[in-house]
Amino acid sequence: MNNPQHTESFRDRLATVDAKGKRKWIFAQKPKGKFYNIRTYVSWFFFVLFAALPFIHINGRPLFLFNITKAKFILFGKVFWPQDFFIFGIIMITFIVFIVLFTAAFGRLFCGWVCPQTIFMEMLFRKLEYVIEGNAAKQKLLAAGPWTSEKIIRKTIKHLVFFIVAFFIANLFLAYIIGTAELWAMMKKPTENVGTIASLLVFSSVFYAVYAFFREQACTVVCPYGRLQGVLLDKNSMLVAYDYKRGEERKKINKKEKRTAGDCIDCFQCVKVCPTGIDIRNGTQMECVGCTACIDACDQMMVHVGFEKGLIRYASENGIANHEKLRYTRRMKMYTGLLIILTGLLTALLVTRKDITATVMRTPGLLYQERGTDSISNLYNIKVVNKTINDIPLSVKLESAQGAILTAGNNILVQKEGQGAGSFFIILPKKNIQQRKTTLYVGLYQGTRKIDQVKTSFLGPVFTNN
Repeated sequence: MNNPQHTESFRDRLATVDAKGKRKWIFAQKPKGKFYNIRTYVSWFFFVLFAALPFIHINGRPLFLFNITKAKFILFGKVFWPQDFFIFGIIMITFIVFIVLFTAAFGRLFCGWVCPQTIFMEMLFRKLEYVIEGNAAKQKLLAAGPWTSEKIIRKTIKHLVFFIVAFFIANLFLAYIIGTAELWAMMKKPTENVGTIASLLVFSSVFYAVYAFFREQACTVVCPYGRLQGVLLDKNSMLVAYDYKRGEERKKINKKEKRTAGDCIDCFQCVKVCPTGIDIRNGTQMECVGCTACIDACDQMMVHVGFEKGLIRYASENGIANHEKLRYTRRMKMYTGLLIILTGLLTALLVTRKDITATVMRTPGLLYQERGTDSISNLYNIKVVNKTINDIPLSVKLESAQGAILTAGNNILVQKEGQGAGSFFIILPKKNIQQRKTTLYVGLYQGTRKIDQVKTSFLGPVFTNN
């Protein structure tokens, strides 16, 4: 949504980099207004949720766990093992389609309101910076001034507080990976967990460096989402937009003369509060995270000079150019249909997923064995995955043919959230073997209750009744 009266030279470089390629530090003013207040409440909810989730357990399991080292994942109390990774593939595809649909309809609403990077930076670390170093003007003077005792004290306190908060965040993230029980155990015996402690300090340093130094560069340089906007957005997408038809021509306010220019008074308040340093009046830009700080700043100035609010607002390109309302386009409907299909498939996979799964295979490298004069046997290996929180003794029975199963023991004990293995022979009478490979079904039983049934094959010679 570009103002045709202005050139687009601003697109040739990032707002945080000067003409010489050096970093321009952003001293963003603290916004005030309706949207900032709502974002504050949303961030409080996010912080409470982020801190509480690792401590919520269902049936003795954490609600969420992402233990990459042990390839063990728990979602909503359900355990997922490497055998279930195809479900994660469906989840990722569904998530990508959701992102495409959401962005096509609502732009970067996610970035401005619930993205962890934005929330931590703007609603936590930036606020701590205001408390310690003062407002944007004081921060700028402090940065440009000499290293006095006051500057050293303030900078030291700021970076110390930043690292402590980053360390706390890293601990919470670690709780999502190893669980709160292991985290407490590690804290009680740090000398026995030197490697984990070292990893924790590395993560803490990374979080500290991101929020103390890298800051908005994570959104404009690292995150690919902004670059995808050019593909995902169209003229009907909802954006934080400047109404150039109403605002141009820009002119400073002068109450002594009749105003003939547009409503934009060229106060630069929208630029001063922007955490990525852009001028929203130039149109949709990759750096814009949709944080609404410019909306609050502009509305405040419009009220101050007696103009109508909404010069910068949520709107679409067509909404600004042609005064069209936001509408649900055909492309959005197609994305929604695909999303519903993927969500239904994912739901079906989760509902039909078994808590106990088994794999039965003939022992490789071995042929059939003759038993006496009337029977043939094959040796099988069985591997069982137990996704429940209880130890389960299992027995195997032949389901589909007349024959017998001979095991080394009575049961295969599968530990909770673990795996079990065993070996057994399937013995069939020669008179029942009519072909080289016979399909069989092996049932898994816990006591008298049948838990699962596994298909396998029996290898033997072909016998005739002659």
